[in-house]
Amino acid sequence: MNVAIYGAGGMGTILGAYITKAGYEIDLINRNKEHIEALKKGGASIIGKIEFTQKVKALLPEEMSKKYDIILLMTKQRHNKEIVKKLIPHLSEKGVICTMQNGIPELSISEIIGKDKTIGCTMSWGATFHGKGISELTSEATRETMTFSIGKYGNNDIELFNYIVELLNTMGNVTIEDNFIGARWAKLLVNAAFSGLSLITNTSFGIIAKDKKSRLLALHAIKECIDVANAANIKIEPIQGKDVVKLMDYNNSFKKRISLFLLPIAMRKHKSIKSSMLRDIDRGRKTEIDSINGVVCMYGDKVNVETPINDKIVEIAHLIEDKELKPEWNNLQLLFDS
Repeated sequence: MNVAIYGAGGMGTILGAYITKAGYEIDLINRNKEHIEALKKGGASIIGKIEFTQKVKALLPEEMSKKYDIILLMTKQRHNKEIVKKLIPHLSEKGVICTMQNGIPELSISEIIGKDKTIGCTMSWGATFHGKGISELTSEATRETMTFSIGKYGNNDIELFNYIVELLNTMGNVTIEDNFIGARWAKLLVNAAFSGLSLITNTSFGIIAKDKKSRLLALHAIKECIDVANAANIKIEPIQGKDVVKLMDYNNSFKKRISLFLLPIAMRKHKSIKSSMLRDIDRGRKTEIDSINGVVCMYGDKVNVETPINDKIVEIAHLIEDKELKPEWNNLQLLFDS
């Protein structure tokens, strides 16, 4: 089958290297000319928790010349409408787009290409994009840590769906979710707490989980996600075999202390991750904060559940985008003052 990763940056480069290393053919597509040129010349250089170099097939968007049966979409979802419309001519008649983005992007994509051509997937591992062919794996390099959750969004072609599972299985464990929206929310609450706080503090997930003040804020952000999901009748699925709701949904001070104790343990294999949104800030771009914490706030408004921590993270993130604040540790105080 013809398969591509569109938006092969930090995570896409690593995934593409693993898939190619396993003997499958896949095109890595990115608009970063220096990165694509380096991939063409020297292959994908994977560093961090694992180190290897893999020859890959890389190209710029304007070099796309064939129709794909599967496109793994790994761009920031702020430009989904524009990007997905441009990808339509490059989809085969039965071709599908599997969105591997943050937040809950399936609805917007399906509105353009239809539910039957839309598949959703979450990734529970992290990477840092260094450019020029280099990507750093920041989660532990084990199959139990580099996991995927995938689910159908419509009446998807079963052969294509199973082939995506086969491809992802070259890197880590894949869970097929019947309740995919619940799997989305499991990943969303982790991103809302840790990616959001990583952005506004310019620190890693590990530091956030270790420090008492930031850990408390992360737990509050998670609790808001759980409360919103409950009010919306969404059952949050386990993530990497852990029932997040059971571990983090507190209703008394004793249970809250237990949750605070467990949080750094739960994040230890991902402690080196820093939010990819920090790279957006470095490049003067808008972040996808509205597609992460903003989704929690939006759902909260719909089901009449207050989300003050997520609201404030979004507010601070926008101030950072507008250069009124810098991503720094002192921003935590703004959350406690709210």
